[in-house]
Amino acid sequence: MKRLIGISTWVWDSPLTDTNLRGHLARIAALGFDAVELPLENAGDFTADAVREALESTGLRPFVVGAMSPGRDLVAAAPATVEKTQAYLMDCITMAAGIGSPTVCGPFYARTGRVWRMSPGQRREADAELRHNLQPVAARAREAGVVLGIEPLNRYETSLLNTVDQALEALGPLLGNGVGLALDSYHLHIEERSLAAAVRAAGEHVVHVQVSGNDRGAPGGDQTDWENFLHALDEVGYSGPLNIESFTADNAAIAVAASIWRPLAPSQDELAVRGLAFLRGVQRH
Repeated sequence: MKRLIGISTWVWDSPLTDTNLRGHLARIAALGFDAVELPLENAGDFTADAVREALESTGLRPFVVGAMSPGRDLVAAAPATVEKTQAYLMDCITMAAGIGSPTVCGPFYARTGRVWRMSPGQRREADAELRHNLQPVAARAREAGVVLGIEPLNRYETSLLNTVDQALEALGPLLGNGVGLALDSYHLHIEERSLAAAVRAAGEHVVHVQVSGNDRGAPGGDQTDWENFLHALDEVGYSGPLNIESFTADNAAIAVAASIWRPLAPSQDELAVRGLAFLRGVQRH
């Protein structure tokens, strides 16, 4: 299946704003991408009008992602924190609806980097609390015609949802009701015994896919079993984009959150070009 190939603006910069948005999208289009991931780190960082103008001039397809920065939690948190997090996610949904993004994706359960031990009973309680606190956000997504893609993360970035099976169990009845799964090959490579089996388990609930090499650099030439991963996406009927998500070590906030301590390519443009060439090539075979 031939899919759109996109890339996150996090590859170059953070945060994305009205000031730098046009330049980033022009660069991404010039490199040959079809789509762009737009991280809305905080409501108001960029506006729908500015995005629509940039999309019109570049022809890129937009996909909104969120960031679970400190102070954003939907489980084991104070009511005020939960309400603030829900409000942020609804702002992301409003942005997505305003610019034509079909999804809003991210690890929408706890701040990135928050880990804690749980007994089986405590985990069941956390799952129930997550479902309860996601319900109004999912309802807003359905109203807006947008789907929330909940992303499992690796064990170093969360202790709640690390695998597809955990996400399926935790989200349960919300799946298909404004909620789906966003899969990231980097996290799957760490946590799953088989990338292809994880995709098949997620099945029809896969609504967004992010890709990078197992070192968080460009996809291709790494240890990831790309052929079987992409074949499994074909099997489950996923027709959405493959969006490269990587980061620059020069950005303090994002680099620390993602543990990027060294350059992953001679330049960020080269990382993008190498990843795009690989994904174009592998889809032709």
